[in-house]
Amino acid sequence: MKFKSIRKKVALTAAAALCGLALSFPALPAPNAEASILGVLISSGIQYAQLDKAISYYNNDEKGRQEFFKQIQSKYGVNNDAALNSRLDSIMSSLSSAIATVDPSIQKKPYNYFINNETSFNAFCTLGHNMSVNTGLFNFLNSDDEIAVVLGHEMGHGQKDHPAKGIRKSIPIDVIAQVFADSQGTYAGALGATIFANYATALQVTKPQEWEADNLSFDYITHSNYNPGACAAIWQRVMEKQKESSQSFVGEIFSPNDHPTNEQRRDNYAKKLAEFSQEKVSVKDGMVKVNGKDFIKPAPAAGMSSAERSYFVAGNLAAVYHNNAKKAVPTATVANGILMMGNQPIISPQGSDPSADELAARLNTIK
Repeated sequence: MKFKSIRKKVALTAAAALCGLALSFPALPAPNAEASILGVLISSGIQYAQLDKAISYYNNDEKGRQEFFKQIQSKYGVNNDAALNSRLDSIMSSLSSAIATVDPSIQKKPYNYFINNETSFNAFCTLGHNMSVNTGLFNFLNSDDEIAVVLGHEMGHGQKDHPAKGIRKSIPIDVIAQVFADSQGTYAGALGATIFANYATALQVTKPQEWEADNLSFDYITHSNYNPGACAAIWQRVMEKQKESSQSFVGEIFSPNDHPTNEQRRDNYAKKLAEFSQEKVSVKDGMVKVNGKDFIKPAPAAGMSSAERSYFVAGNLAAVYHNNAKKAVPTATVANGILMMGNQPIISPQGSDPSADELAARLNTIK
């Protein structure tokens, strides 16, 4: 009978189980294993969605930007030195105007900035176009042109939203939950800003992003009244100071793992300077060349080495050739002891430099 047949199959199955025989039944997953993994993935996805929401708040919302700015001021301390702040105001105003000519978006989100009390050589731009400049930057650099290069680099990061991209990769997932006040994923106001401030400088910036910020800085400088030769000069200075001292330069712009080397950065800027001059001006081993002919190897002066100073001279000359690309360059003249080409000062001879008259005669021969 069919009923007996079924009972027989059940009995055989039970006997097989008792004897340890392997019958072909599909294996069942461990209880709740897949559900547990899925739960973790869903939880992580929710946390990262919340993180992106918070990043957008501190990066784009005006209230969030100001909350975050106050927190990084609190974390790093504010230097209220009137002279330094006046210099910073002037530099940031000039750079902001220069950037606006090539990237008008800056007008919708102007930069907040302050000088902190850190004595190392650094500056950083973080979420919300919030910038902080170390007091040490002013101690290390005596030229506002070179300071403008550093700040232009940081603003390049800001204009391309590198901080927002980097901070997402920097905050550990176990910290993300602390940013939110409740399970609905609202940001925790000052608490969230405090947590984010702890990662303000720990951004994962890629080498391509560093090159992009460097190149943007050169573009900004050439749209300002600053000397474009300062871009190469600053890295020449850094290379020399690092050889002279065992001081360890710390901070975002000197990270050895994900940044170009100082020499690569200097040489990149020197190449861009030559291009800016219509390939009329170059620097080789500290010698400024015009149309491939030796012009001057400046003497050390004004706290600069010969090599650092050579890039400033080349920058002035490059500006002349760039601004007169479609017409004859002005004749070199001397005014109050300064070598001029039209309205552009080229060099004020110092130390063992040749006289301005001698340099004018030389320049008019090779220009």
